[in-house]
Amino acid sequence: MGNGWIRRSAGVRERARARSDRGPTGLSLLPWLLMGLGALSHLIGGEAPNPWIGGLGLLAFNTLYIAVVFRAFDARTREAPLTWVLLAALGALTFALAIGYGREWLLFFPLLGLAVGAVVRRGRLLTTIALPLVVAAGLVTFWRDGWNSFGIVYGTFISVMVTATILALDETVRQLRATREELARTAVEKERLRFSRDLHDLLGHTLSVIVVKTEVVRRIAPHDLDAALDQVRDIESVGRQALTEIREAVTGYREGSLATELDRARDALSSAGIEPVVRRSGPLLEPSAEALLSWVVRESTTNAVRHSGATRCEIDVTGTTERVRLTVTDDGRGPSGTAPGSGLRGLRERVAAAGGTLDSGPVPRGGFRVTAELPVEAPGPHEGEPTE
Repeated sequence: MGNGWIRRSAGVRERARARSDRGPTGLSLLPWLLMGLGALSHLIGGEAPNPWIGGLGLLAFNTLYIAVVFRAFDARTREAPLTWVLLAALGALTFALAIGYGREWLLFFPLLGLAVGAVVRRGRLLTTIALPLVVAAGLVTFWRDGWNSFGIVYGTFISVMVTATILALDETVRQLRATREELARTAVEKERLRFSRDLHDLLGHTLSVIVVKTEVVRRIAPHDLDAALDQVRDIESVGRQALTEIREAVTGYREGSLATELDRARDALSSAGIEPVVRRSGPLLEPSAEALLSWVVRESTTNAVRHSGATRCEIDVTGTTERVRLTVTDDGRGPSGTAPGSGLRGLRERVAAAGGTLDSGPVPRGGFRVTAELPVEAPGPHEGEPTE
């Protein structure tokens, strides 16, 4: 019962939201046609000259008004030439009826203002049309009704400006709401992409290290139990670290340390029987640059461990006050296939978004190389001696 009530409430909210997203329609301006009852009373009372012409004029006015306001609330038809033709015909008929009959027929000017405000809504065009309309309506009403026409002139001006302002504001609000929803969807997609990339890089590297160390344990356990237990402890440490990094990736707060990643790369390569050569020199890096280069080191060494069959892997980090360059080179055969894997493709996109470049491919004398360059801010010198 509770779940059914929740589902029904959610359905009511969704329907209400859908109705609010549609915004106002032409029906909202139809009740103002009641202002034309005075003209109808003028005809029925027999006070109007040529009542048949007046009746046809009243029918034509109502028809044109309804057509214009309904077209004004449809974005596809509001700017169509037919809408402007109908609006011009409505204006001409309003002036004709006001000049010919006066009195209650002057109330058609505010109705014309509603139609103009609904169609034009904003910009210089609104001012260009509204001001001459109000001046012309003022001249006609003053000629027909004297100083008593001030209320009608003021009502015409207010009907144009208020209608245009309210409808333009409503349209802007709905556009902003649609933009906000689109930005939210984009943010969700970006977060999903970030998490999938982080998970790929984290698990790919960690599982590769675990597999390599497990093979070492299987190989040395019959001959050296203490060394095998050391490798098992390393596997446990790698697993615990992986759990921590996955939690950080889920929350989006992981920032890699390049020095830590270089140490891990050295350990993973050594466990796989690959001689590591790590060199680092240059200025201190911003945390974002360190984190990005850490991902490049992790992905490159993971590929070297899993695919290359290499015996030696060199990692060089060099930098100036403007750019930092990371090169990972092994003497193996590189990843299978000609196209880079999904990990390298994702890293290339990240590096490009940070204003850098990432290239990968075979080395002419044999082997595989990954090169990443990034812009860097140098808060201070940091020279590191080559280590092997």
